[in-house]
Amino acid sequence: MMEMMDKSKESADEGAEFVRNSRKSNGSMKETQGFVKSFRRSIRKVVDRKGSKVTTKGDDESQPPPSPSLSAGSPAKSPLKHIGNFFQKKAEAEADVTQQKARPLKRSETDPSFKSVPFTQSQKQKQENIEEVPAEPEETYTLQEIPQTPLSVMQISKMIETGMLEEAHINLLALRLELQQDQECCEGGGSSVELIKKEKDLNLLYRDLRNKMCSIVCDSTSAPCGNRALLLPLARIVQEEEKRAGEPGGLQGGWMEAWREAVGEGVRQKVEGVCLEHREQKDSWLVEHLTQLGRAVVEDLKGVKQELRSSYPPSFRVFSTHVESFNRRVGQHLKNLEPKATELRELHLLLDWILNTYSQCILGNPSLQPEMKDEWTELQLEENFVRQLKEKYYSRVKEDLKMSLDRIIELEITEVWKEKKKPEMEDNFLISHIHMDIWTEVAGKCRSARDLDAQLEQKVIASCLEELKRFPERFQKEFSRHCQAVRPQDRTEYQIAYINTFTALEQHMDDYQTSCPHHVDGFKEEVEQLTSELLKGLEDQFRSDVQPYLRRMMTRKWLTDDSDFSELHRRIEHLSEHIAHMRPPHVQEFASRLHYHVVKEYLGQLMKNNYSCKNHKHEKAAAKIQEQWGKLSDAFVEMESTYQWLLPAGKHLGRIIGEKSKMDIRKHIAPLVNDYPDFSRNHLVSVLNFRGLVRGHEKYRILQHFKEVKKRLGGGNRGQVLFHDMPVVVNTDCLPNVPSFCYRFLLGNNQS
Repeated sequence: MMEMMDKSKESADEGAEFVRNSRKSNGSMKETQGFVKSFRRSIRKVVDRKGSKVTTKGDDESQPPPSPSLSAGSPAKSPLKHIGNFFQKKAEAEADVTQQKARPLKRSETDPSFKSVPFTQSQKQKQENIEEVPAEPEETYTLQEIPQTPLSVMQISKMIETGMLEEAHINLLALRLELQQDQECCEGGGSSVELIKKEKDLNLLYRDLRNKMCSIVCDSTSAPCGNRALLLPLARIVQEEEKRAGEPGGLQGGWMEAWREAVGEGVRQKVEGVCLEHREQKDSWLVEHLTQLGRAVVEDLKGVKQELRSSYPPSFRVFSTHVESFNRRVGQHLKNLEPKATELRELHLLLDWILNTYSQCILGNPSLQPEMKDEWTELQLEENFVRQLKEKYYSRVKEDLKMSLDRIIELEITEVWKEKKKPEMEDNFLISHIHMDIWTEVAGKCRSARDLDAQLEQKVIASCLEELKRFPERFQKEFSRHCQAVRPQDRTEYQIAYINTFTALEQHMDDYQTSCPHHVDGFKEEVEQLTSELLKGLEDQFRSDVQPYLRRMMTRKWLTDDSDFSELHRRIEHLSEHIAHMRPPHVQEFASRLHYHVVKEYLGQLMKNNYSCKNHKHEKAAAKIQEQWGKLSDAFVEMESTYQWLLPAGKHLGRIIGEKSKMDIRKHIAPLVNDYPDFSRNHLVSVLNFRGLVRGHEKYRILQHFKEVKKRLGGGNRGQVLFHDMPVVVNTDCLPNVPSFCYRFLLGNNQS
């Protein structure tokens, strides 16, 4: 190895001396260069006229293997040519025409030295058009003649270092052939020490060449135009080495694969080099980064399309390779970026960029067409990455919605309940605008998800409804906790407003019934539970208000004093004014429940044996019942009660109580039983007792008639149940003090 190093130094010194001498002998060099140029022009004119290809042969009849040469399309003033003369012998410059023909000619592209040939106007225009969309070099090429004796290791290393890659590669091939010959000799018993050194040197030089190639390719999209002139020679080197793969002396691993990896590394550096700020520095860090990243991808691929394609043969698929590298490297970059995206808007932006922007706006950029039409425009992402990102997205949607709902409750506590702020009126309905806040929030999140992906939209709808399902119960607990001390009138208005509000919210959520029926039904159940609680609160409050007055109905004071009924009626009318601001269908439901309660309690006082009319007071009592019953019925009809079947009850009982003839009472029994089949014998006994008919055979006959009517009419309308839940507090024995032998006497005339 030391001997080879010494030889290399000597050869390098000789080469340097040659360069110094060549600079002094300008005259002879100019003569030679002028001769060569004129010869080239004459040959190229012939090529231009005939359009023929010229391929030369060396003195030896065996054609050298196809290999990289100073290929067509490489600049005439490439530094490779001038620096290449460093190691050329002076005799080559003075060779005759025959020797010049032995050198391979440019084959397929127009050499830049053709600029000396005059062009017509149309030819110039044609050349400009070609320059706008440069054509790819031809796939085939002619290898330079491999020298018989390669340069030294140091010289070849210097060539690689200074970018003289073609010349370095030709000498490497010569060194490789020399190694193969030595190996053949060594098989016959020659020394192997020198062979091992030579093989090691060759391997190191090849590695340097490959590393140099990778470095140039890696920087090719951002390199100066002069450096891009090295790309086609590099491509020819790759082609030649791929042909010689498997021969002794070469590197392990494919050169084409190394070239692709170099392209990928260049793309990675480009992607990682895009400015990325932190959220702490700027809220819009992600949108700015992705915008710059997209711009970098477009500019890079545009450069590949317009400039690099002319530096590679078609088999390299240079544009496709760059697109594939960007698909892969950008995908890896986004995976590394994903943990930093924690806000919902950031996750939305990232998903939108992955699902839509990259393929449609970036790779679909008009400046990249039509080359992109046959390319794969989807990012290469790890398996399940998008699915996990979507899960993170709709989990964040759920978290954000929960925080929004918590803020809504907090605002109601601080700005409404504590401040005792009255609900607003809208279309004559009491309302709180929290349903609009919630609906706007949910609709916005679902709309944003729909812009990304239809499947994601359905997941977001489900997440929103799942979180929204918990809201009514939380709201009801907070309302009960903070509104206990609120005065009844304000509390009533709040309850009605929230019944209307959640009813409206339930109607808004019907929009998602088709896509998520199960979740919508679950939410509706919770809303119905809340409205039932609010309605029950209203009902309990009303019951508490009117119960003292209802208890004093059908008493001695009631018969002579109307104050209790007036208070009862006033409270019913007051509540009627409130529930007029309640939305359907709850207003009808609530009015019907109150109607039932008042009727049950009002008539129920007849069954408690609190008073018995005597001395014809039953007529006055009946008139009062009929009058008060009319007022109560009118009030509940105005409240839109749907329990119209309750209206005849008071009239039936009033007729029984007010009937002058005891025996005529029987004619009122059948209509009563027909309308209310749950009216029992005990109820009739209580009514008769209130009328003053406590005992006697008339009462007995009425009860017998009742029994016959019940038997004849059967069950009647069992859906109208009023008296079944109305307790009777009386002695059901109509003749408690009559001896048993008197029954036969009382029934004697009837039996005859």
